[in-house]
Amino acid sequence: MSHLDEVVEQVDAAIAAGSITGMNELLVALSDDAELSREDRYTQQQRLRNAIAHHGRQHREEQEARHEHLTQGGTIL
Repeated sequence: MSHLDEVVEQVDAAIAAGSITGMNELLVALSDDAELSREDRYTQQQRLRNAIAHHGRQHREEQEARHEHLTQGGTIL
């Protein structure tokens, strides 16, 4: 298995786990990975950045929906 394949598997696993901390740590580690080409490194980092951004939007939407549910009728239940 090539190094790129291993990195792709690590990125896939980090995204599947949904841990922002894990994705951020991998994002930083990829910055120092001299075995990857610049393009391959950028591609995997973008996948992580997109997953982090999506997670943030999803979390915000869930919080807003929860707030709406809790404030039915204008008061917190």
